[in-house]
Amino acid sequence: MTLSALSLRCSACGETYETDWAWRCDCGAPLDFLADARPSRDAPDPRGFDDRRGLWSFADFLPVGPHVTLGEGMTPLVDAPDWDASFKLEYVFPTGSFKDRGATTTLSVAAELGVEKVVEDSSGNAGAAVATYAARAGIDADIYVPASVKASKLRAIERAGATPVRVEGSREDVTDACVDAVEAGEGWYASHAWNPAFFAGTATFAYELAYQRGWSAPDAVVTPLGHGTLFLGAYRGFRALRDAGWIDEIPTLLGAQAAGYAPIADELHGQNEGRNDVADGIQIRDPTRRGQILAAIDATDGDAIALSASAVESELDALHRKGFYTEPTCAVAPAALREYRERGVLAPDDDVVVPLTGSGLKG
Repeated sequence: MTLSALSLRCSACGETYETDWAWRCDCGAPLDFLADARPSRDAPDPRGFDDRRGLWSFADFLPVGPHVTLGEGMTPLVDAPDWDASFKLEYVFPTGSFKDRGATTTLSVAAELGVEKVVEDSSGNAGAAVATYAARAGIDADIYVPASVKASKLRAIERAGATPVRVEGSREDVTDACVDAVEAGEGWYASHAWNPAFFAGTATFAYELAYQRGWSAPDAVVTPLGHGTLFLGAYRGFRALRDAGWIDEIPTLLGAQAAGYAPIADELHGQNEGRNDVADGIQIRDPTRRGQILAAIDATDGDAIALSASAVESELDALHRKGFYTEPTCAVAPAALREYRERGVLAPDDDVVVPLTGSGLKG
């Protein structure tokens, strides 16, 4: 691996960063990799594909090698007949959430660059993932979290040896405090919203899903949508598969937001009434990659809607009764699936996959 493979380009103005790893462009926009990793071969026969390295089995699509891994990936894809869909069980990752996809690639990049300390801001899941993979790498970590963070997620951060920094105020206040620390030189920003390595990791959701389906994509995928960590990752992954000729079409991408914290849905459909504090993991009012999220929706004929607290609570109960022990935020996506069908966005016979993103063991 050469460091040139980790060169960055601004998503807005096109400025390149080929020697110093920056966390954002001087113009304020997020950065992406200058060149996307792509395979130089045709899609392998899924019957003979070696998936024993988990998500790292898709190394041809990844910008860095597996310097920091816990065997993550290849989460189960199961039928969910009560929802007329398939669920991909992302909550069986080492730290109990899909954020491990981004943490393994981000900390692998950090190890490649010789980083000694990382910082991250999170409502819980990303912080626990970054703390855990930092521990695996032997890299120090400070994790900025809301003062109201769930005790189970705080324990996961602390027991990994990271330092939690609790911040009073809104989720935006947490990010501001973390950015201040980054700009003061207190660590390398392992952000699940800003760092392009994180999205390279979450793109593996699409690679795994297509492989599990014999290199085919579903008609639609419904995901929770806060900063767009999984939503954008899925889009980039399916786009890479299509560009490589491994699948024919990119599925329609449908986002599920929490009422009161739904900037994408509000932009598409007007202001939504109410406030959903149940889905605490996606309480993001100003997503860093807002323009990219809207572009992905446009490119896939997708959509985003806001869900009420009562809809999420009802869906969470339904999931638990059918053996899917997930956390509350996870339930926004299957709740949105019902709503999309009622609105006619999805036809009754559409082939749909929903990722279940976080474990109920997180409280």
